[in-house]
Amino acid sequence: MVKVVTDSCSDITPQLAREFGITVVPLYIQFGHQTYTDNVDLSTEEFYQKLRTSKIQPTTATASPAHFATVFTRLAEETKEIVAISLSEKFSAIYASALQGKAMVKEDCRIEVIDSRAGAGAQMVLVIAAAKMAQSGANLEQLADWVRRAIPRAHIRMTFDTLEYLRRGGRVGKAQAFLGGLLKVNPVLGIKDGAAFPIARCRNRGQAIDFLVDFVQGFGRIEAMVIEDATTPEELELLARRLKDVVPAERTYHSKVSPVVGTHVGPHVPAVSVLEAE
Repeated sequence: MVKVVTDSCSDITPQLAREFGITVVPLYIQFGHQTYTDNVDLSTEEFYQKLRTSKIQPTTATASPAHFATVFTRLAEETKEIVAISLSEKFSAIYASALQGKAMVKEDCRIEVIDSRAGAGAQMVLVIAAAKMAQSGANLEQLADWVRRAIPRAHIRMTFDTLEYLRRGGRVGKAQAFLGGLLKVNPVLGIKDGAAFPIARCRNRGQAIDFLVDFVQGFGRIEAMVIEDATTPEELELLARRLKDVVPAERTYHSKVSPVVGTHVGPHVPAVSVLEAE
């Protein structure tokens, strides 16, 4: 069976990773001289508490090529085919690191590394769909071809109470235009062509949540949906209630914005992602 690998920026929880047999390669968060492994030795809850209270602005670091090589080599003992689906290369060097790690593998194993051109829930829907296909017996060519064709159908919308974290981390992209005079609005961002881009300015949080709901309801058919929050579970529950009749529960996944992603987006970021049906 094809083994599916991704990075922790996909926001795939340990429970989902176990359920679908996904190997998640963690990235790293650094508070000054202290380094933590994403969602391994620093939980999501601990991270956001530290983010709110620490005077040190955290930074992030990718997994090394050697780390990827170790993961691929271990999986090569169980399979001859691996697909790795990474965070957009416009956000991180994780894609390049995975490619370099692939080149270091000595075992007889075919490995495909794919830039999802997405992140968070949009990356997650691609990874989970690939894992389900692998469980159903799809081979590497079928999986890699499907993922590449599906990338344009993976969509995400996130709303923020501030873009300050994106600005500090240099990931604001085309949303730079939203930085001025945003004290009283909630911007909505998406990912297009692998980079963040501005969608809308909402006057308050209620309107921003309405925007996320309308976004999902605007699709004719949806294969899968992800609803996420960081530190506002009540907003996740609200979105789940309002969208429960749009996508069946068995194709809806709930998650937390992981520490590495949270470093760049901040603690108040409800998000919805969908995999649009073909």
